[in-house]
Amino acid sequence: MTTTDMETPIIPLISEEQKQAEETWRKSIPAQVFLNYFFAINYHIQQADDAQGGLRHLPYFRAHQAELTEADVQAVTKLLHASWSTEYALRATAELGDEDYLRNALHWTFPQAYHTITAGLQAFLYTTGVRSSNPALVRREVGRLVVRNAYPRPISFYAAGAYGDFSIHRLPLAGYKAGLQIAGKEIDAQAQIGQFLRTTRTIKAKATRQQVQANPNTALRSQKTGKVLDKWTPSHWQQITWRLGYTTLFDLLGRLRISQTSREIERFVEADIDFSLFHQSLLDIVSYLNGIHETYVAKALGLERYEQLVAELPRHLQNSFVEERLRTRVAPQLTDDETPVLRMAA
Repeated sequence: MTTTDMETPIIPLISEEQKQAEETWRKSIPAQVFLNYFFAINYHIQQADDAQGGLRHLPYFRAHQAELTEADVQAVTKLLHASWSTEYALRATAELGDEDYLRNALHWTFPQAYHTITAGLQAFLYTTGVRSSNPALVRREVGRLVVRNAYPRPISFYAAGAYGDFSIHRLPLAGYKAGLQIAGKEIDAQAQIGQFLRTTRTIKAKATRQQVQANPNTALRSQKTGKVLDKWTPSHWQQITWRLGYTTLFDLLGRLRISQTSREIERFVEADIDFSLFHQSLLDIVSYLNGIHETYVAKALGLERYEQLVAELPRHLQNSFVEERLRTRVAPQLTDDETPVLRMAA
């Protein structure tokens, strides 16, 4: 027997299957982080004392009222119908699909989650006097409302400040390092939400700088040469901070607006993550936020008029989540309150 024959065969420490699994995991990290963010938001909401949309103790809510013409009521109703029909479609996808179906459904469920919340938000804003669908205006106004405590504690957090010097408010554990695991404790959830706020505000800051510098009339220039600056210092970033507004939950939800033709959505579809958990997290967040906006609208219309609106819903929305939220979320916030009768403007 030769020496060669006696040699022990070399067994690779890492098999091809392990290599493939590791590569899949690596490619799945961006999608897993995104799932972590939305799970963390939902976890934070569910863990809070007022997770059922505790609005009645908020001074802003108690003072909320509106003078609406019949045309205004119709406009608000149209926005609510758009919100509810989109939520109906989102719920139908979650009910119909197995894991593979839900994976490929991200092409439309991401924008559906965004648009159902946005339509409900616009209905609420309409009763405050903001009657524009301009995304930048809507984002600015809802940012102000978050800061003014128009929303319950679980979603009243926001980021402010210049690039490189962001501050997180109403999220005391946001400074901790976020992990790659699904949140199992409140500290994990807040750390991941804090990271989501910072990354989202960073994206906005850089996009704003690009927009400002691309316009000769707004571009910051060198005091010596007069040329458009290509290198920025902290003081330059501070000069455009006012353009950023506040970064809130609604900016985080804006990250769902991913084009179905983009590479980013494909990274999600090909990832190895828990798609059922992702959809459930989105549905819970959608239901929570839509319930808040519906309660504000009901406060402005008067509970009786709002109940009439729900009773006259199209067939596909009758005896659905809309009526359930009215019974379990909206009415309890208003029943023991002095709910105003709808005051029609001349």
